[in-house]
Amino acid sequence: MMALGTLLRKPPPPPGSCRAFWGWLNAVFNKVDHERIRAVGPDRAASEWLLRCGALVRYQGSPKWQQDYNGLPTGPLGKYKIEAINATDSCIMYRGFDYLDGLEHVTDIKLEKCMYIQDECLQRLSETSNLQKSLQQLKIISCGNVTDKGILALHKLTNLEYLYLSDLPGIREKETTFRVLQQALPNLELELDLE
Repeated sequence: MMALGTLLRKPPPPPGSCRAFWGWLNAVFNKVDHERIRAVGPDRAASEWLLRCGALVRYQGSPKWQQDYNGLPTGPLGKYKIEAINATDSCIMYRGFDYLDGLEHVTDIKLEKCMYIQDECLQRLSETSNLQKSLQQLKIISCGNVTDKGILALHKLTNLEYLYLSDLPGIREKETTFRVLQQALPNLELELDLE
């Protein structure tokens, strides 16, 4: 009887197969649909992308965070403008950052525990012309793939007023990195919680 039970048990999945599946699915969630951006506008398309990936958005004039993809507001195209993004524990990745290009009103972004955020993402973020004009606050917390290179890339965000950095083990040259960033952005309030 015991031998039959052993034979009927499923073998365990190969190591890493579950992780590979989620990585693939996350990449699918981040695929940019340029046709959709044209059809519904940049703010609606970016909202759909961010919520699909587990992030939250807040619209201009609203104190409430939108977290339910199926509860996205309806109404005339262009009515709802993204003002803030909270990407805590989300799967946003570089591949989807084209969705940020048309956003003109984003003042606040929080990237916390984002396993796919890396230096190239921060560089792409800082090269987005609309964000260079609008982004005022940025928080980067517990994103293990961020290094000094990514933080230095933020110097192009010329209107950035506040930058909070915490639990970023990839930052090795703290003093040099922050001195260079502070010289590039003299009005920046830089808050650090790095050990």
